[in-house]
Amino acid sequence: MAVFTEVTPSQADSLMQSLNLGTLTELRGIEGGIENTNYFATTDQGEYVLTLFERLTQEQLPFYLYLMKHLAGQGIPVPDPAANRDGDILHTVSGKPAAVVSKLAGKSQLQPQAVHSAAVGDMLARMHLAGADYNRSQPNLRALPWWNETVPVVLPYLDEAQAALLRSELAFQNHTANTAAYAALPRGPVHADLFRDNVMFDGEQLTGFFDFYFAGVDTWLFDLAVCLNDWCIDLPTGVHHNERAQAMLKAYNQVRPLSGAERELLPALLRAGALRFWISRLWDYHLPREASMLKPHDPTHFERVLRGRIQHPVSASALI
Repeated sequence: MAVFTEVTPSQADSLMQSLNLGTLTELRGIEGGIENTNYFATTDQGEYVLTLFERLTQEQLPFYLYLMKHLAGQGIPVPDPAANRDGDILHTVSGKPAAVVSKLAGKSQLQPQAVHSAAVGDMLARMHLAGADYNRSQPNLRALPWWNETVPVVLPYLDEAQAALLRSELAFQNHTANTAAYAALPRGPVHADLFRDNVMFDGEQLTGFFDFYFAGVDTWLFDLAVCLNDWCIDLPTGVHHNERAQAMLKAYNQVRPLSGAERELLPALLRAGALRFWISRLWDYHLPREASMLKPHDPTHFERVLRGRIQHPVSASALI
């Protein structure tokens, strides 16, 4: 959530008033993240988040914004996009598509315990079920086709061992995607980026999921694998944390029991989740865009996670 496009207080105030959200009292750029421009916008009526979309298009954005509207209407704690008097929730600021959403209460839990992982698993399953009847469809834009396009771009920046791993894992994931078990995986809208910093807690109480701008229709197991690869990993080493993983999977499974195909392919999808973020971090690190407050993530973290997932596969039956 670096700042690529500067927004003036007068621009923000004009937008907030057009949305009947009050008069702007403070505008502050948000650090962290690497995709969009984000500001905290405080008015005399409340606190909001203003996002300017730097890569997503006017045609792509309704999927994300109306997904949040849909989930909020189903009782899932997510940011609710604000509409103007015409009912539009997609706006324009500084020539960029933009949205204003409600700011969630609480703060990110960056050192989660099993109780936090369980809360995420429970709410993730509820979110998947709530989104099952969402009437818009858009693929996960950072799924296998994007991996196949992007790997040749980042390979020149890697040493021989890294390049060999990247090629080998990409081949494995292409093979997995062509299996009958993969075709049988349940699908629907997914968050696809539900890391620790995209979930809010008040103590042990989960207060919301946010930053849905990598969402798309994909396998629900991939979404769960992405969560397991962040919430249930030791960040300094990339090593699997069994207690937190067990808590997350059990809580998820109690709300939406995993299918046989999901249990079979959990090890492969954990590898897929690690590969996706290794590729994207390599891309952002070696081919960065200019932005104030931009801090690319270290790609070697997900290289370690991927190696761990290959060397020590995690069985669903051992966790549920």
